[in-house]
Amino acid sequence: MTTNQRTITLNSMEWEDTLKYWNPYIETMSRDEITELQNKRLHTTVEKIYSKVPYYRGLMQEKGMLPADIKMIEDLPHLPFLTKDDLRDTYPYGLLAEPLSSITRIHASSGTTGKQTVVGYTKRDVDLWNECMARCLVMAGSDNTDIVQVCYGYGLFTGGLGAHGGADLIGASVIPASTGNTRRQLTMMKDFGSTVLCCTPSYALYMGDSLAEFGFAKNDLRLKRGHFGAEPWSVNMRHEIEERLGLEAFDIYGLSEIMGPSVSQDCPYHCGLHVWEDAFIPEIVDMETLDPVPDGVMGELVFTTIDKEGMPLIRYRTKDIASLTHEKCECGRVHARMSKLSGRSDDMLIIRGVNVFPSQIESVLLESVGLGATPHYQIIVDRVNNLDTMTVEIELSETMFSDYVKGLEDVENKIRGRVESVLGISCRVRLVEPRAIPRSEGKAKRVIDKRAL
Repeated sequence: MTTNQRTITLNSMEWEDTLKYWNPYIETMSRDEITELQNKRLHTTVEKIYSKVPYYRGLMQEKGMLPADIKMIEDLPHLPFLTKDDLRDTYPYGLLAEPLSSITRIHASSGTTGKQTVVGYTKRDVDLWNECMARCLVMAGSDNTDIVQVCYGYGLFTGGLGAHGGADLIGASVIPASTGNTRRQLTMMKDFGSTVLCCTPSYALYMGDSLAEFGFAKNDLRLKRGHFGAEPWSVNMRHEIEERLGLEAFDIYGLSEIMGPSVSQDCPYHCGLHVWEDAFIPEIVDMETLDPVPDGVMGELVFTTIDKEGMPLIRYRTKDIASLTHEKCECGRVHARMSKLSGRSDDMLIIRGVNVFPSQIESVLLESVGLGATPHYQIIVDRVNNLDTMTVEIELSETMFSDYVKGLEDVENKIRGRVESVLGISCRVRLVEPRAIPRSEGKAKRVIDKRAL
């Protein structure tokens, strides 16, 4: 049996038996079975790309590689990497492995740092995407009785349609809310009885903050669980979101170039995100040498797609920082688990020779709630007299701002001490009034680097 041979029509009795797994056969495969499947699909994928994608064939020829040289996943490190620059250099269709007439869906990145990165999907690719998303939803406990409110953006961004397709497949009711108009989102959430929320974690936190402002209470909502992704977020932020919205928060991962939300997600044990290894082979490589690193070691996440038709990618460097484990999870799955992202290598700030990630600062702030800090912050980096400076602007809670103005200097000093102990460099902390930090309905903008302006 393969993923695409599985019957997906379920009656109520079958739902009772499959709440834990959407596709029990694939999700409970042994490590040997997963490896055997990966070896076969990897070889087939390399042969296809070599024969149908001249650009990648050229990269392999530069390394003296032929498809016959790749027989198993242990051979992966011999293959060349692909990066976002390769997608831009071949813009728009240079990496397609199928004719455009077979491409039924086109997605693209925002293109904020250059040309858009364009990705083509065949009908079978979209079916695979929906299948993987269905696994994520059911793994978290959803079924055909749920009402799923999708607040990711619809359009070229993969979030909205990606979450929507999986919810359709499991038979849930879907509210294609998209982004924007938080009052309307909360009204729909209450009136329509939404039980599942899909959006970025920063927007979920913002909605939780906005409940009282728009006249809602947590008890007005029927939310049970949320699938949050598209940006790194900490365990502490998970707890904040769960407390404010009264749901269980799940970390879902995807990226436009590989597949939208559904590449991996954590299960109810919340001990790492399960990667669907029948479709994606994950690697972790050292950020400097690009050599593979052992399980448990942080590095850059690299993916190879082995079940995509339209635009399969080999050893795509995501720039996301994580680690892997292949130990069996308590939920019964053996598929590799990736850690929560600790950040992105291209978000990394180098300040006076020290590597700084926004997520490090976020973890400190979420541990400083008792001091009156909130999770809303912005990092401003500048250069004064040839010396890098860093200021962390942090919003105060309403109570702290109104009741303890005279003690703000002490709070600043305490938070600054905590930040400096984590980062290992000095910085300035500036407390600002509530709502002073700009909100986003998508990915939050955490860093303003004036050195590059």
